[in-house]
Amino acid sequence: MGNLHAGHLSLVHEARRQADRIVVSIFVNPTQFGPGEDLDSYPRTLARDADQLRAAGVDLLFAPEAGQMYPFASNLTWVDVHELPDHLCGRSRPQHFRGVTTVVSKLFHVTTPDVAVFGEKDFQQLTIVRRMTQELLLPIRIVGMPTVREADGLALSSRNSFLQPGQRRQAPLLYQHLLRARDAIAQGMRDYRALEQEMAATLADAGFKVDYVSVASAETLAPASDADRSLVVAAAAWLGSPRLIDNVTIQITG
Repeated sequence: MGNLHAGHLSLVHEARRQADRIVVSIFVNPTQFGPGEDLDSYPRTLARDADQLRAAGVDLLFAPEAGQMYPFASNLTWVDVHELPDHLCGRSRPQHFRGVTTVVSKLFHVTTPDVAVFGEKDFQQLTIVRRMTQELLLPIRIVGMPTVREADGLALSSRNSFLQPGQRRQAPLLYQHLLRARDAIAQGMRDYRALEQEMAATLADAGFKVDYVSVASAETLAPASDADRSLVVAAAAWLGSPRLIDNVTIQITG
């Protein structure tokens, strides 16, 4: 959605490795914002973004207006993936992923890619887009790329610019607690609900307004059970006005 940073550019570099021609879409999609969310204040820096993409060797920037992507006053056609959006971010943003899948399917239709590169920071989005692409039999290979971080571990995000100096110093705690949870699971911790509660309480004590902390199946995104072997530990929390999301994955062996 623009306001590009090094995380976005890492996707461009991977696209260059994967393909002969690179198209980047920039579109602040209104249908994935709920009432009271930051659609109007979301940072829009198209001229600077275009300069960065040009320097990175992008062949085409597709930056449509809202009226081009949604030509009618009321949108009647939606692409809706079931079950996967019921967890994690979808619990507090019930219409968000319907907007994501609808606009991504439109962007795929317009740009007709062979490969599409997405970041793993939004693990739920990547999982949903991958499932949508498979179920709709779209001839597109979805590539996920690792989260790019600041030196202190904070996941890069277009919303990080809204953090006040004190909040910016606190923000890396989110990733640090995810790593501690992953270490605890690796060492045999299996009471996932207790681990979630402990993380949420610790983050709240540190000044975060916690949306969720979840130890989930990496396949279904539902709360993990002892039978799940591939896990994602994911969290979302507000620190001031920005809502931060992050995750780590772990494979249970033995």
